[in-house]
Amino acid sequence: MLIYDAGRTLSLVTMKGQFRLPGGDLEYAVLAKLWELGSASARDIYTQVGEPQGLVYTTTAKVLDRLHAKRLVGRERKGIAFVYRPRVARALVDNARARQLLTKLFGPAPHSAAATLVDAVESLDPKLLDELAEAIAARRRSKHGP
Repeated sequence: MLIYDAGRTLSLVTMKGQFRLPGGDLEYAVLAKLWELGSASARDIYTQVGEPQGLVYTTTAKVLDRLHAKRLVGRERKGIAFVYRPRVARALVDNARARQLLTKLFGPAPHSAAATLVDAVESLDPKLLDELAEAIAARRRSKHGP
């Protein structure tokens, strides 16, 4: 379930607890790299995510600290460094981010916005509208039976 706290921060509530979503592209990129690797040190993440983007090491370490504070990653001390692991499945975060984006896109009048979206999709590729209709029908069948 998605909820907003008093500060309008979007959180994801699962059976394991409440998690705040990644705040931007860099937080998401770091989390995605952890999902890919399974576990990594700040130095590992820096060399694969931060350095290629021209960031300094401390920026990468700070992002990992923020993800830890949001309860998206866990960490364990190994010697003088921490090793980080994702605590939340990628599918849960991706689903929550998609819902957040759609909520922003559709706003308080989702029916009107959905109709506009259908018009835009049709103008880009009319066949895509048929594919979407088939995907919606398949989803409804899988949830409600034939």
